[in-house]
Amino acid sequence: MIKYFEFENEIEKIENILVKLNNNQELNFDKIKKLNNERDELYKKIYTNLDPWQKVQVSRHGERPHTIDYINTIFNDIIFLHGDKKYADDNAIIGGLAKIEGSSVFFIGTEKGNTMETRIKHNFGMAKPEGYRKVQRLLKLAEKFKLPLISFVDTAGAFPGKDAEERGQSESIASSILHFLKTKIPTISIIIGEGGSGGAIGIATSDRVLMLEHSIYSVISPEGCASILWRNTKFSQEAAKTLKLTSYDCKKFKIIDDIIPEPYGGAHRHPNKQAEILKQKIIKLVKELKQISIKELVQVRKEKYLNITSDI
Repeated sequence: MIKYFEFENEIEKIENILVKLNNNQELNFDKIKKLNNERDELYKKIYTNLDPWQKVQVSRHGERPHTIDYINTIFNDIIFLHGDKKYADDNAIIGGLAKIEGSSVFFIGTEKGNTMETRIKHNFGMAKPEGYRKVQRLLKLAEKFKLPLISFVDTAGAFPGKDAEERGQSESIASSILHFLKTKIPTISIIIGEGGSGGAIGIATSDRVLMLEHSIYSVISPEGCASILWRNTKFSQEAAKTLKLTSYDCKKFKIIDDIIPEPYGGAHRHPNKQAEILKQKIIKLVKELKQISIKELVQVRKEKYLNITSDI
């Protein structure tokens, strides 16, 4: 059963009534229809007026589709590739080769996991240096075969542990950013949940950067920001507002190129519908980017990121 947020209390009440009515032997179709309409109107009203902290909550919903869910739904003929050829295979980042509508593409993405077992396996989507070296390896492979690369971003940030720092965490992220800037193939990145700090930027310095409507993209989490500015995480809601982390904020400041709408109720309630919306957007962008010469693509990409804060 899908978890309801506090701001969805009225919707939960209606859903509970609907469950009872549907289990009743004498179905009251008129009442059910009326309640369904009321619920849909509430979803529309609530999800078109979410505040930044509510969007943070939605972006972290346990049932929200993760990278692996979109990969399995959007692509076919999937071949997963592993390892960085230097140290190990980082399960926080998954990647490989696949087809979308008959066209071959490479894909990478941070994967959080859906159960406690898979979350531990994928380190809650927090990549280590070997993960970012895997990204660089797949970028080189994609460039060798002249295929577009799609990246899915859903991470609270890169792993901050001692072992990661000892193996060169900062350098590996910086190298990934540089590889993205220089690669001679079309690249598309989509923030599907959380886009946290350098851990996200390391796989999102692309020709086109998109955000799902209720995803977030920020230099630090609201809780982390609150603990620094106010010395207390109880100010996380205020921090979320101050950070300007919503898709609309990022679009306004030209951090991203476009916003992908989510069905009312969020991607976690309509995963297949959201995947189809995302799939059509990817197909369209791949076709558009293929029409641009590689020389122009690389030049425009570099200028885009050099000038990203010039109007702020």
